[in-house]
Amino acid sequence: MLLNGSEIVIACLKEQGVDTVFGYPGGTILNVYDALYKHSSEIRHVLTSHEQGAAHAADGYARATGKVGVCLATSGPGATNLVTGIATAYMDSIPIVAITANVALPSLGKDSFQEVDIAGVTIPITKHNYIVKKVEDLAPIMREAFDIARSGRPGPVLVDITKDVTAATCEYEPKALVIAEPKACYDAEEMEKALSYIRDAKKPFIYVGGGAVASGASKEVAELAELIDAPVCDTLMGKGAFDGYSERYTGMIGMHGTKASNLGVSDCDLLIALGARFSDRVIGNPKRFAENAKIIHIDIDKAEINKNIRVNASLIGDLKVVLKDLNAKIEKQDHSEWMAQVKELKEKFPMKYDNEVLSCPYVIEELDRITKGQAVVTTDVGQHQMWAAQYYKYTQPRTFLSSGGLGTMGYGLGACIGAQVGQPDKICVNIAGDGCFRMNMNELATASRYGIPVIEIVINNHVLGMVRQWQTLFYGKRYSQTVLNDKVDFCKVAEGLGCEAIRVTKKEEVAPAIEKAIALKAPVLIEVVIPEDDKVFPMVPAGAPISEVFDGDDLKKREQQ
Repeated sequence: MLLNGSEIVIACLKEQGVDTVFGYPGGTILNVYDALYKHSSEIRHVLTSHEQGAAHAADGYARATGKVGVCLATSGPGATNLVTGIATAYMDSIPIVAITANVALPSLGKDSFQEVDIAGVTIPITKHNYIVKKVEDLAPIMREAFDIARSGRPGPVLVDITKDVTAATCEYEPKALVIAEPKACYDAEEMEKALSYIRDAKKPFIYVGGGAVASGASKEVAELAELIDAPVCDTLMGKGAFDGYSERYTGMIGMHGTKASNLGVSDCDLLIALGARFSDRVIGNPKRFAENAKIIHIDIDKAEINKNIRVNASLIGDLKVVLKDLNAKIEKQDHSEWMAQVKELKEKFPMKYDNEVLSCPYVIEELDRITKGQAVVTTDVGQHQMWAAQYYKYTQPRTFLSSGGLGTMGYGLGACIGAQVGQPDKICVNIAGDGCFRMNMNELATASRYGIPVIEIVINNHVLGMVRQWQTLFYGKRYSQTVLNDKVDFCKVAEGLGCEAIRVTKKEEVAPAIEKAIALKAPVLIEVVIPEDDKVFPMVPAGAPISEVFDGDDLKKREQQ
């Protein structure tokens, strides 16, 4: 059939099973939006308040559903406004396809109005990108873009289309969607080596990363833990891949990980890393990380092997596939003495906070209790992000969505909107700090426009909390540009953007506020006012070994010496 470029874009989206896109129109992409108008009953378009919100929404949609998220933007500033969201997805291996339109081919390279080489700009932060200059290339490129985004280690792909291509016509032949089965390509010798380390281990520990979520390997991870009788910790990206209520679970590892996880990994004799990349926030000092252990690394991306930490055995491939093979070869083991030792660590060093005052950990625990751990929780970046990771008990994958690698302030609200659109039957809550909320609070207008019932909890301590914490601990309490004690009224802002708003200043107001927000089934902001000097503990200083983890009690002892 004969279609123009814009109709081909829509046809390819339908081929890929896309039912929702997030975006913002403009001059060069008008033809695509015109075609989208004609297919509005098949593909829902969510108009965000800013292109960055569209990229984050596509990201949140992808994380919550496991599908490829899609965002649209026009040329120039429209395209560059997507960059932070694309980079966020890239760092966390999230499959999104960003579709932009550029000036017409004869105008390329002439500094035309709203012309930017967005393909050049995004080379370092995309898995692949394209600029489409011939309409005949459009359908193959669109199909390839989705395949690249979802296959192997997922990631963002950008397709930039010149405006004349969106108007030009050519023959279009529909193709059925075929998604390749995930594979393992590990070396048989490495498998045997890994099995020998597992057989010989007396103190094994499992370290779970975001790859376990991406591959859907929760069942296999749990089976491995039972087979080798080992404790399990996770990263920020791995939340929900292993049951947070399990007796084997020791909490998060790394800079703000639990003492049980950090000390346990430092003492283990075998560490099995599952879909994790040994980021600096996890390992601390690489020369001192798990220095008593043999390390087995299972990951889909060969480039991650020995990149940050030297390992003793590596198995390359989709984690779910590799673990099925590995688990089938393991004989049931008994490490009851080691498990008792780890249990003692958990009991000796529990997570705790001042329960006498209103605090973010209390709010998170109440949210967990009221939602029975079944909500989709998104976060922005900072203290509230760590508290949300520490105090909500995630039992299922794709229920904790956060910018881990890039640490993008302003990520959470757009992501929460995307998650709610993708999972309309779930309660979706964004935990934000007051500093982060200021970044993209205009997306509340998006939620109110469409009646998307997200709950935005703003933890307001009137400071940039995490930066202030570092200034307190390491910069002599010199609070340079971190105090936000001004006249901005977040509740009035939310109401002005069409949302309900509730202010909480006492502990007894927390549960009624959350319950009311859920019952309203509408976009709601809950502002929670907490003290400015609450700190996230435990903590590991940057570059220190994770065995040097300290908490508030340790800090008080040091100050008294």
